Amino acid sequence: MNMSTARARLRTMIEAGDLVVAPGVFDGISASIAARTRQDAAYLTGAGVAASGFGLPDVGLVTQTEMVERARMIVRACGDLPVIADADTGYGAPMNVVRTVREYEAAGVAAIQLEDQAFPKRCGHLPDKELVSADDFLRTLAAALDARQDPDLLVIARTDARAVLGLDEAIRRANGYAAAGADVVFVEAPEGVGELERIAREITAPKLVNLVLGGLTPLESVGRLRELGYAIAIHPANALAHAALGMLNALCELSGENVADHLPTKPSEFFDLVGMREWAAIGERYRTPSREGA
Repeated sequence: MNMSTARARLRTMIEAGDLVVAPGVFDGISASIAARTRQDAAYLTGAGVAASGFGLPDVGLVTQTEMVERARMIVRACGDLPVIADADTGYGAPMNVVRTVREYEAAGVAAIQLEDQAFPKRCGHLPDKELVSADDFLRTLAAALDARQDPDLLVIARTDARAVLGLDEAIRRANGYAAAGADVVFVEAPEGVGELERIAREITAPKLVNLVLGGLTPLESVGRLRELGYAIAIHPANALAHAALGMLNALCELSGENVADHLPTKPSEFFDLVGMREWAAIGERYRTPSREGA
């Protein structure tokens, strides 16, 4: 396995203007199958790692060291296939982000994705997200860019502003992150074809689109996304959803349960399989009280 070769290949594909399609991987067999089926790249999905590796929903419960350990194994299993790795918010302040980038780079990933949510983050297709300021994220981004050693390591800047502040602010942030040096920008969870088209039109930097089964963004075809000029299309849930369906069918057959009672149709229902309701109750129990009226 040659880490530099995988990184250079991913950068070359993006600079050539083609669309890189990256299915989500989350364990050894999904990574191995991605390599054997000759995908363009693989996307190490934080949600998939949380669910498959730890039985947890994607609400900021998995740590940097746990993700790095998983990234190292995924890179080995993928061989020369470039791995695009989710690193959530960078796991702390800019100082922590420096260590995160160093650890992910040492693990061999070809790209690292950071986002402007406040900690603890939530899956981009769940409600009730909170953001840090654009200025705060620019400090995170600067730390990440300064920390990388291999110039071929791509730094992807994701904004979740669409759900919180609207599409105008999401586009403004994405363009600001690109101007600050992000190699690729990622507006999370646009709603409708019109929003996908506007993002493509108003952001000139290389763009990533996230196509989540049952999520908020329309599942446009490879041909249409290529026509719009997107650089990367990640499909984080496809393999995981099919694997979970197979497990539900097999285990309900053994127990006599009705599989229809457990089938998820959207991300929040999938995370209920790994305790979303219970963790939400814990979060609510210890939530900082509002200071309004104090």
